[in-house]
Amino acid sequence: MLVLSWNLFHGRSVPDAPRPLLADFAAQLAAWQWDVALLQEVPPWWPPALGRACGASARTALTSRNWLLPVSRWAADRRPDLVKSWGGGANAILVRGEAVLDHRVRTLRRWPERRVVHGVRLERGWWVCNLHAQAHSEARAQADVARAAGTAVAWSAGAPVVLGGDLNTRHPMAPDFTAVAGDGVDHVLARLLHAAGPARTLSRGQLSDHAPVLAHVA
Repeated sequence: MLVLSWNLFHGRSVPDAPRPLLADFAAQLAAWQWDVALLQEVPPWWPPALGRACGASARTALTSRNWLLPVSRWAADRRPDLVKSWGGGANAILVRGEAVLDHRVRTLRRWPERRVVHGVRLERGWWVCNLHAQAHSEARAQADVARAAGTAVAWSAGAPVVLGGDLNTRHPMAPDFTAVAGDGVDHVLARLLHAAGPARTLSRGQLSDHAPVLAHVA
């Protein structure tokens, strides 16, 4: 299974572009080969459109800064470069070619920002979980990773698990998980699975400030 992890930078580019970029992100995601995409810093209204563009089912978990979403969405749709993270935050899981049998969300912390782990159970029985850990604190990031890993293992009830995302640490410590791909703070970890091919980062042009990470697990 090909697992992609990508932080979408709240729908922004580098350098900033003073226009909506949903179509650009959707086209780029649709062009790549993957089975499951784990996305972070996603504008909360994007996942259904991204799923349609990619021929995938989408599951969403809200994270932080969503208090004034109707107003912030109006602004972020027009000038994402000005609104930045105040456009609202979400994580998303997109799944191609396989039924999603369950979707669960657990809040890991509410301060200084809300962080969650969410995961899907695939038709094959595997769980694939997505995390955006707390930024600007190694201790908080590692705590989020540990809680997310423990939650994923509990949800899986002994089945194989993939845990990926922007973990906001270069060396995530997740008991019983093995690193199968990584670039900077973006990682894909696996339990009861192994890397079935070399990990890669994908070229995304000017979209986002994070490189997409692609892992092949079996």
